[in-house]
Amino acid sequence: MSTNFVVWLDHQEARVIEVSPDGFDETSIHSPASHVQRHPKGGREGNQHPDDANKFFHELTQALSSAVEVLVVGPSTAKLHFVKYVHKHAHELEPKIVGVETVDHPTDAQIAAYARKYFLAAGQKH
Repeated sequence: MSTNFVVWLDHQEARVIEVSPDGFDETSIHSPASHVQRHPKGGREGNQHPDDANKFFHELTQALSSAVEVLVVGPSTAKLHFVKYVHKHAHELEPKIVGVETVDHPTDAQIAAYARKYFLAAGQKH
């Protein structure tokens, strides 16, 4: 049986959900930037230390190490930044990412249901 994961993320946290036909298991990973108040030197991006995103994304790739397929979802650009990080730093995870979708702020159960539908539809295409 394959291990399918869906990751909902924004710049503050990632919710890693392992999806099975009859349930799901969720783990949260928080961005270092969500815990530390930094004074910006200019612009919105100044709030984050340069290594914060890399640490966050590295921890996320570690949580996905057993994945066979990964669906990445979220409301903003964090999902795209994560995919770029994977492309550059986590080559072994790159072929496992089967989709990147924009979704708002659903509950864990809604995310798991969305992922089940997505993986079922993707399986039927193959």
